[in-house]
Amino acid sequence: MDAMTLLHERSSMGKLMGPAPNAEQLDALYRAALRAPDHKELTPWRFIEFSGPGLDRLGELFAEAEYRENPHIDDASLDAARKKPKRAPMIIAVIAKVTPELPKVPKLEQVISAGCAAHAMMLAAYAQGLGAMWRTGHYAFDPTVHKGLGLGEHDEIVAFLYLGQIGGRHKPLPSRDPEAFVERWN
Repeated sequence: MDAMTLLHERSSMGKLMGPAPNAEQLDALYRAALRAPDHKELTPWRFIEFSGPGLDRLGELFAEAEYRENPHIDDASLDAARKKPKRAPMIIAVIAKVTPELPKVPKLEQVISAGCAAHAMMLAAYAQGLGAMWRTGHYAFDPTVHKGLGLGEHDEIVAFLYLGQIGGRHKPLPSRDPEAFVERWN
């Protein structure tokens, strides 16, 4: 796939199925991520890979977060939380590993860099014929989830990348005119 086709046609895939990406495909994803813009070469990223029983553990963490938020939650809602990671055969959490109080590289820039790493992974997935979906939701900001994943005080989850084989059709994306988003100062 040529680069311009990749950039113009990539779309998120909500329906994903097994098998999970193989070792060679994952290596390509991580190599793409490590090329993200990185001011001062801080490498402000960390990745946590979930598959097989790891998806169950993540589901339990999501259920624990729901329960801590609402101790009166019903069992059906807890089961729904446990099943969320099962929407794909693999999830990679992309973490912004923030170094606080750097005068020339503010926190926002480090978080954006981690977001660029996540985006590069999605592009690499699509280029290899894999499907991917970038999800966050309240779990990305939940203190129970952060603690359960061993995140530091300044770390942020920028994405839960759901990965797998494309299980449905590509959702047609709206065609947008670039002129509607560009202001020129000549």
